[in-house]
Amino acid sequence: MIARPFSRRFLLQGAGALSLSALPFGRARAAGSLTVGFIYVGPKDDYGYNQAHAQAAKALKGMPGIEITEEERVPETNAVEKTMESMINLDGATLLFPTSFGYYSPYLLAEAKKNPKIQFRHCGGLWSDKDPKNAGSYFGYIAQGQYLNGIVAAHASKSKKIGFVAAKPIPQVLNNVNAFLLGAQSVDPSITCQVIFTGEWSLAVKEAEATNALIDGGADVVTCHVDSPKVVVETAARRGAFVCGYHVDQSPLAPQKYLTGAEWNWLPIYKDFIASMQAGKVPQNFVRGGLADGFVKMSPYGPGVSEAARKNADAVKAEMLKGGYEIIKGPLKDNTGKEIVAAGKAYPEKAAELESTNYLVAGVKGSV
Repeated sequence: MIARPFSRRFLLQGAGALSLSALPFGRARAAGSLTVGFIYVGPKDDYGYNQAHAQAAKALKGMPGIEITEEERVPETNAVEKTMESMINLDGATLLFPTSFGYYSPYLLAEAKKNPKIQFRHCGGLWSDKDPKNAGSYFGYIAQGQYLNGIVAAHASKSKKIGFVAAKPIPQVLNNVNAFLLGAQSVDPSITCQVIFTGEWSLAVKEAEATNALIDGGADVVTCHVDSPKVVVETAARRGAFVCGYHVDQSPLAPQKYLTGAEWNWLPIYKDFIASMQAGKVPQNFVRGGLADGFVKMSPYGPGVSEAARKNADAVKAEMLKGGYEIIKGPLKDNTGKEIVAAGKAYPEKAAELESTNYLVAGVKGSV
């Protein structure tokens, strides 16, 4: 017999015709408690996207009146529907956070329609007012963190070439690539950035290959937007390149080569949703925030960061904390020479136009 990790979706399948009330742990929760479900596409300790959410879930466990149920390694297939159903029917969850981008359509939408009394909130920018009212989305303006990464990277780079390992060319990823280079170019306009798309959110072999290719091409500072930056960070450090992190603090993986990193802070968002539920209110359907809102933070500076770099990045961060900071501003062209932002026009972090970014700015080597 092949052993496999415990999974509620397999238990629900196996229950078959059994009455759910006959199962040993159905909806038996403390009176008045709120059961919240978290679903992750990868492991909770991935040094990346999933860990950032899991850290917030762990912090919530100490709050009164809250029960947390979690499942990791749930693929972006109908498996996530089964996990959502099991959390609802077996655990009594009334607020679900399916955290991976690919969970939304059609899976979350289908479950929201089937379970109108359950609240679903998805991490991403996908909800619209045409979708079920018991669904919603949340996200952070982490491009601000990548802009600060770029400033620090520019101070550390000697080759004037920086690199970016990216998963897929969706708007959030493209915003991060663009912000990383624009931050660097605010220090030195001659700096360029090579981007390599792996095509997958998590594929260690391609991430290692991409990191090595960037360094072989001359990049001496690398960052990324993949689910787990662990391979990128360790590979870059092993090759002698500096690295800027993403999602969570990866400095333990490369203590001497880690410069800083753009991190999520999901706890305030989750607390807000939960507070609404506990007050008998419907949580917001569409929530966004950046550094000024506490949704994004920066990793501590590593030993490779100069005093000049710290002062430069800290000064820009102080401006970002005021809100409304403009990374994308004209005149600005994409890397094909097409004007994308006219002179005198700018997009602050909350601009709707950034939700549909489909370009790479001039100076980025790569294509969408």
